[in-house]
Amino acid sequence: MKRHIAILGSTGSIGTQTLDIIRANPEDFEVYAITAGRNADLLIQQAIEFAPRYAVIADESQYSTVAEALSGSSTQVLSGAKAIEEVVTHEVVDLVITAMVGYSGLRPTLAAVRHGKTIGLANKETLVVAGELIMPLARQHGARIIPVDSEHSAIYQCLIGEEERFERLILTASGGPFRTYAREDLEHVRVDQALKHPNWVMGAKVTIDSASLMNKGFEMMEAKWLFDCDPGEIDVLVHPQSIIHSMVQFRDGVVKAQLGIPDMRLPISYALGLTRRIPNDYPRYDFLSQGFTFELPDTERFPNLALAYRAVELAGNAPCVLNAANEVAVAAFLCEQISFTDMSRLIAQMLDGRVHVGEIDLDILEQTDAEVRRLSWEWVKAHQC
Repeated sequence: MKRHIAILGSTGSIGTQTLDIIRANPEDFEVYAITAGRNADLLIQQAIEFAPRYAVIADESQYSTVAEALSGSSTQVLSGAKAIEEVVTHEVVDLVITAMVGYSGLRPTLAAVRHGKTIGLANKETLVVAGELIMPLARQHGARIIPVDSEHSAIYQCLIGEEERFERLILTASGGPFRTYAREDLEHVRVDQALKHPNWVMGAKVTIDSASLMNKGFEMMEAKWLFDCDPGEIDVLVHPQSIIHSMVQFRDGVVKAQLGIPDMRLPISYALGLTRRIPNDYPRYDFLSQGFTFELPDTERFPNLALAYRAVELAGNAPCVLNAANEVAVAAFLCEQISFTDMSRLIAQMLDGRVHVGEIDLDILEQTDAEVRRLSWEWVKAHQC
């Protein structure tokens, strides 16, 4: 029987690769709903090819464009954030791939959790900001979360079959395009340089996060909630080859690692198959092609990783502060309004300057997110290049 898939963020990197896998396995999957933020043209193309029951454009000003293009088809066109939340709750949906970028993925993921859906989680910011809310709700409603991030998918795979708790989790990091840069050189790196990841093909936001090591900080925070552990039990190790995607160390000293070529279709496929491995013809890793090297991350040159550990320690709404400030920082850097190193300065300023609320709920998170974004843009205007 085919699984009915809802893809939140179908026009982004994860979304398009998810559709690649579905395209290659039409006997196993049917696209039930696709959503996009603003990319109406690609959403229309996807809807024409896959004929989903629903196509949702978050930008309501583009509703008429999408609706006109798909008039006469079997696809119903909706618009707005509420519609995205609604389509994931339909009974027919078997799996929700949450690939929306940033904070925008929080409410749809919560809706899917509350309806007990199986979720292929590719939106790490959801757990960064609201892991304290989401994980108890997932247990309460019987929602299953399968991580799509390559690192968390690796840990998830390493833990299958283990009856005893792990001793440590080891997240690997490529180190990004600036791994060997001197600190003073980072002041002058350009956007086009930051967007050239040495190993992975990803969207702009996550690529910049990878270059600054904020992505690894987010992954540490996500791992804390996914695998119910303390940040002190999570190590980050730079592995420039990106072949070992992460490792788990157990109390007898044994370490299990998951390896593979750096291709996001592998963890996406694992989630789509609900941990059943879907055959493919992708390239296989050649163990004779290169050696493996490791080094510790340098938090002096890349302070975002340390800022993430600090936000976890502060707890409450501090992770929300971190995420909101980072989303503004990345957007401002991509628009060449601030420098690469200014991003860390902005995030640190927001963490230093905000009152951290211990007990959180969705209203507090939304207020925090809005306030920090406003203050962050004010900071950008005062410090722009």
